[in-house]
Amino acid sequence: MAGAVSLKIGDGTARFKRASLCSSALNIVMLFSVLTTNLFALYAFTSSPNPHHHHHHKNISLISEHVSLILREIEFSQKKLSQMEKQILGYQNLDLSLPNLPTELTSFLRRHTLPLGKDSRSGITELVASVAHSCASSIHLLSQYMNYKPGGACPDDSHLAQKLVSHGCEPLPRRRCFAPVVSKAGRLFRFPLSLWANVSDQVVASWTGFSCKGFRCLNGKKLGGDCIGCFDLTDGGLEKQRWIKARGKNDFVIDDVLAMGGGNIRIGFDLGGGSGTFAARMAERNVTVVTRALNENAPFNEFIAARGLFPIFVTFDQRFPFYNGIFDLVHTSNGLGDMARPEKLEFLMFDVDRILRAGGLFWLDNFHCVDEERKKTVTRLIERFGYKKLRWVVGEKVDGSGTGKPQVYMSAVLQKPVRG
Repeated sequence: MAGAVSLKIGDGTARFKRASLCSSALNIVMLFSVLTTNLFALYAFTSSPNPHHHHHHKNISLISEHVSLILREIEFSQKKLSQMEKQILGYQNLDLSLPNLPTELTSFLRRHTLPLGKDSRSGITELVASVAHSCASSIHLLSQYMNYKPGGACPDDSHLAQKLVSHGCEPLPRRRCFAPVVSKAGRLFRFPLSLWANVSDQVVASWTGFSCKGFRCLNGKKLGGDCIGCFDLTDGGLEKQRWIKARGKNDFVIDDVLAMGGGNIRIGFDLGGGSGTFAARMAERNVTVVTRALNENAPFNEFIAARGLFPIFVTFDQRFPFYNGIFDLVHTSNGLGDMARPEKLEFLMFDVDRILRAGGLFWLDNFHCVDEERKKTVTRLIERFGYKKLRWVVGEKVDGSGTGKPQVYMSAVLQKPVRG
């Protein structure tokens, strides 16, 4: 039951503390109301009777005022209880009374009373939709996203979903419409042939929301340092050589890293994403890898899936939707370089540590050290976790930005210790 009402509301510890404070305040308010009620009742029943008629009416009037005051106190306590419950749930961020909200949005976000009353384990009385608190700051985009015909076809708005999650509105609300269906034009290859066989341009053309309708266009786009020709799976392309042939001392070969794991690497998580080539190379070695990917100006998720691999559409800001200690390997590259604040990088690293099992490997692959301070920050952070350094290399290489200037990169294979 608790899992069904989980919300992305920021730091769970802080929210737990706030819930405790709210509960304490609520207890004080209710105690005050009970005491007040008892005192007024005691006063009303112990006051000496007055034989005079006008005094009798005065007492009745006074009791009526006391009863009205008690009712107002009870009403105030009920409102306070409702307000505190919203604060505890983190639901106060989205105002459903705003004008022109789509009916589907209000229907999804509306709280639902539990049919059997209060849940004894969690203490909640209502089910709340799982939606990020940051959606409140993107309510206009969220309204567009939820403006559709229930039971019909979903709008072709994958770009809108991308924009929402990039603004922190993650997870997105569920929708009651049918997602666009990719046509049967072209064909997909069977696994494992699919790992290196490009799908036809007809299939690429059926992927909606992108300007490119073929691989020539995709390979010609400048998509950043992690994806230079990453859709080119031909034998002469650079993508076919990655993690198999080292081009510099910072490039580690997959077989060498797997050997460091002592044959115990079975499942992994790739934060770098790209077009899924890391997962493809691991699949050839019977290692299952989940690839985190966003569709930033290109159909990365569609392409990874077409290769018979497993993409997952999440950002770095979301808590990874995996249980504790399940991965044997976590791989990341320049994605960590996007962390502007040290605290943000810290949150990410603790989540990486959470999903990595004891004895598992953390592969930091060509992390771009934009300056000496960033290198020191990452080094200090890693050392805090007490990981064993199986391999650690810092060197220069020419990046893919076209400047021709050598940049400092750091690569490492680290082993998570057994704690406690």
